[in-house]
Amino acid sequence: MFSWKKLGNIFDPTQSRPRPWIQEFAQCPTPFVLNENVLRVYVACRPQRGGDLQYVSYPGYVDLARDDITRIVGVSEQPLMPLGNPGAFDEFGIMPSSFVRCGDEIYAYYSGWTRMQSVPYTLAIGVAVSRDGGETFGKVGEGPALGLTLNEPYFVTGPVVRVIGDQWVMWYLTGRKWLHAEGKFEPVYQVALATSEDGIHWRHDGAPILPTMSEDECQDILSPFYLDGKWHAVFAYRKPSTSEGAYRLGYASSPDLKTWMRDDAQAGITLSESGWDSKMMCYPQVIELDGRTLMFYCGNDFGREGFGVAELTAYTPSP
Repeated sequence: MFSWKKLGNIFDPTQSRPRPWIQEFAQCPTPFVLNENVLRVYVACRPQRGGDLQYVSYPGYVDLARDDITRIVGVSEQPLMPLGNPGAFDEFGIMPSSFVRCGDEIYAYYSGWTRMQSVPYTLAIGVAVSRDGGETFGKVGEGPALGLTLNEPYFVTGPVVRVIGDQWVMWYLTGRKWLHAEGKFEPVYQVALATSEDGIHWRHDGAPILPTMSEDECQDILSPFYLDGKWHAVFAYRKPSTSEGAYRLGYASSPDLKTWMRDDAQAGITLSESGWDSKMMCYPQVIELDGRTLMFYCGNDFGREGFGVAELTAYTPSP
């Protein structure tokens, strides 16, 4: 059983509105140790809706003081990279969710999305590389590293990448189908696994690896971490419904990073009674920092009011 102490809503763009392109949302908060003084949290932000009432999403970052992660010391001046060209998979949105150091370079893995006509959008996974310490990123190519295949006809998204030994491992979300609920189309997606030798070319078949607790459950961003001789992971899950589709956080453990045993009662964190995370918790990302285990996450309305952080205060192994 895990126990977490919530440290609060760290960054709320709807209050600070620091940049024209950072007015709402700070989704997929991804912590990354920048240097001895700064913990950088990469996020996906949005300006206010345009005249067509459609959103776009830009990748940026919020820098936190490493000795006080509740203190903001910087916000990116410009997006990390431009949106894709007309017709590209990332034309309307780039949402980063994993960063990996590789020598002097930093690899960024992100979800790119574009609009559709029958359903709202489709997504694919892109890769970009930074050679200036994580300030800006250049795309490896105009196309996705993971896209639609014979076994994954709808979308792939939400990559979390780790280098384990000599292998690159990615946990990502694979679209299973679209449902029509309450007058809107809602996607169904589950966690799947991909592997690579170089972080660019990936093997994946779209087979779900995490048990579901209800029919057509949606699972989002699985964040693995190692503790007490075993792999653990937190993730978000919800029903595919527009009125009942509020994310909660679940828990799973694994002996080999491939087979996962789910027990959400062990997660040890729930909604607050009031405030920014009282209706939803989503997009969790766990990092070990200076002897602490921290979890960054978003709250209500899919992160419209930004992100917060919780610290692991106790862990009791399950029998």
